[in-house]
Amino acid sequence: MGVREKDIVDNIIGVIDNGLRVVFAKPNGQRPSPTATSKNNTSKIQHYNSELDPQSKDLAASLMRVNHVGEVCAQALYQGQALTSRSQAVREKMKHAADEEIDHLDWCAERIEELGGSVSIFNPLWYAGAFTLGVGAGIAGDKWSLGFLAETERQVVDHLKSHLDRLPENDSDSRKIVEQMVIDEESHALMAEESGAAALPSWIKQTMKMSARVMTGISEKI
Repeated sequence: MGVREKDIVDNIIGVIDNGLRVVFAKPNGQRPSPTATSKNNTSKIQHYNSELDPQSKDLAASLMRVNHVGEVCAQALYQGQALTSRSQAVREKMKHAADEEIDHLDWCAERIEELGGSVSIFNPLWYAGAFTLGVGAGIAGDKWSLGFLAETERQVVDHLKSHLDRLPENDSDSRKIVEQMVIDEESHALMAEESGAAALPSWIKQTMKMSARVMTGISEKI
């Protein structure tokens, strides 16, 4: 086996390993959760959750499940884009963004568990679909791949801000997580734009929005 063939095989194995970890294993984030201070006191966690009535808990858990799905898709998207990118610099940027998204995945999964909820049973499907989109974006060229990333992050920010409007006011833990996610996603969009992202045609943006509505509608319930 030549060097190039070995690299291709290694990359494919890496992609499969990442997908299995994201979908089935407990994520291992690098940064502490934005709620880490409150979680140093177990009684305080119990107090926060006791302030939420069952309906509020269910709502918060369903919204955080949607956010978790978004992070599953982000990992798949970045993996697909990095796999087909022509530029080492772009691949490194994708990796950096993916590392921060792992933190989000970790925070969301932990919060869902605290609220007594569960992650989406369709996560393998969401991952596969997003990975395919990422591969396609990478094949189209780095400027289009970065454009797809920038637009995705902009739509994610709008989506997260809508969740801040819907989350129970007294669910401070979920709100802290979402607020930090907004900050990180905005920085990813800015990174893509500063790296030469192309502006996507309006029909692609609208297609992305419609697809996101279907995914979030399903994952909010299951």
